[in-house]
Amino acid sequence: MARTPSRSIRTVRTRRVAGVTVVLTALLTTQACAMDTQSTSSTESADTIRIVLKDEPPTLETCQGSQNSTGLVTRSNIAEGLTSRDADTGDLNPALATEWEQTSDNTWTFTLRDGVSFHDGSAFDAEAAAYSIERALLPEMACDVAGQFFGDQTVTTKAVDADTLEVTTATPDPILPLRLSFVGIVPTTTDNTAKVREPIGTGPYQFKDWQAGTSLSLERFDDYWGEAPDFGTVEYLWRSEGTIRAAMVTNNEADLAITLAPEDGAGDAAVQYKTNEVTYMRMDAGIAPLDDRRVREAVNYALDNEGMLGSIFAGQGQLATQLVPEGVIGHNPEITPWPYDMDRAKKLIAEAKADGVPVDEKITIIGRTGFYPKADEAMEIVQNSLTEAGLNVEVQMGDVNTWLQHLLRPVPTDFGPRLLMGMHGNQAGDASFTMANNLGSAGSQSSYGTEELDALIAAAEVASGQERQDAFAEALAYQDEEIVRDAMMVQVGATLALSPKVDYEPTTATGDEMRVADMHKATP
Repeated sequence: MARTPSRSIRTVRTRRVAGVTVVLTALLTTQACAMDTQSTSSTESADTIRIVLKDEPPTLETCQGSQNSTGLVTRSNIAEGLTSRDADTGDLNPALATEWEQTSDNTWTFTLRDGVSFHDGSAFDAEAAAYSIERALLPEMACDVAGQFFGDQTVTTKAVDADTLEVTTATPDPILPLRLSFVGIVPTTTDNTAKVREPIGTGPYQFKDWQAGTSLSLERFDDYWGEAPDFGTVEYLWRSEGTIRAAMVTNNEADLAITLAPEDGAGDAAVQYKTNEVTYMRMDAGIAPLDDRRVREAVNYALDNEGMLGSIFAGQGQLATQLVPEGVIGHNPEITPWPYDMDRAKKLIAEAKADGVPVDEKITIIGRTGFYPKADEAMEIVQNSLTEAGLNVEVQMGDVNTWLQHLLRPVPTDFGPRLLMGMHGNQAGDASFTMANNLGSAGSQSSYGTEELDALIAAAEVASGQERQDAFAEALAYQDEEIVRDAMMVQVGATLALSPKVDYEPTTATGDEMRVADMHKATP
């Protein structure tokens, strides 16, 4: 600061002393305020976790929690189910229900947790649980959770008393408690004619603010029935580019970023973890030349999946053996990866050709651009391998809408034989969410099935316990040994970026359900 010119008279000196006193007082006051502001800002920053997603959630409606971008924010953070599945062990644990039992062939009875409050202060009880289930299954609500986890099953509910709920299904359902883990419980005041923007649940965090196109935030719910989470505020941001998401963490603009590729530059902040997402090629097994089993086997032998695991997927993951991954009820551990054997593939194609199979018929690979990192390159490798084996193959990459036309029934019928680039994940933890839909004769994402496999799937769906596990494993073995509709590739790994201020162990469900209560402040 520039000095005031001195005046050599006594009165001015006296004035200057008084002025200095005033200035010093003002400076001290300003500095104290600044220090207080910095302290508050630092405290607020330390109490906030910033998470950067790939996409902005289209909605925070809890019954849309099976949508990836919605579920990442809502599931187990804002809204909770009656039960909760442990993604690592597959165990079904208590949540808003403490106990449950099958009291008849078609009825399950749930004992509900006492002393739970919703974010609006109202009490959680059996009426709210019944209302939430019925609301999620209303046709006019068109909730994703209904179609994905309940299908055509008819469900009725009854609040026996405040702490007891009965749920009855039209046909016996041995995994109903698992299905209900995907239904977020909301108060009876929640609109049942339209999806809500600001959800109310019982979770450890409550909705705070949503600036559309910019960010949304949650805050800790002080009356939460369980253990209080470490972070008081959660701020969600979104950036479409993986390199930008990674840089936000390395530059301390975010604390956690998901859906990264190894080349996105997360550096020391990168954390790799397992997923249950399986990549594969789905064959049109009912159309020549793919209707010949030898050709389908040749496709499997011709794919160097070990090489693609190391190149396309940067060594993250493991070779896939089946659509139902490890850790999911029904997974068959006896099924092994197909070996890479180009000579065997060529021999099978030659044998089929000698028997009149039209192996020169053009087979189109239907790919999806950006489905996973280096997706285009992966399909080029598949094309080259199958061409070397003796097939006539071309690649057609498209956007998600074009790809969906070939994934979902009814598929175009004037197209010729296809190999569809596929990726399937089973976050629900039971093979029933994979088998009929993806491998059954009438499944919405199935290109081929048989009566024999349909019967095996149907028998497994009504079984329970070890019998259920064994029945689904048998159906998967039948698919692998007798039908060979798919060419399995890689069970992929995933990468996120994590700030050193946060302790967090991702699970196979992290890409769909990211529990902020499992994130802790790192010990200095």
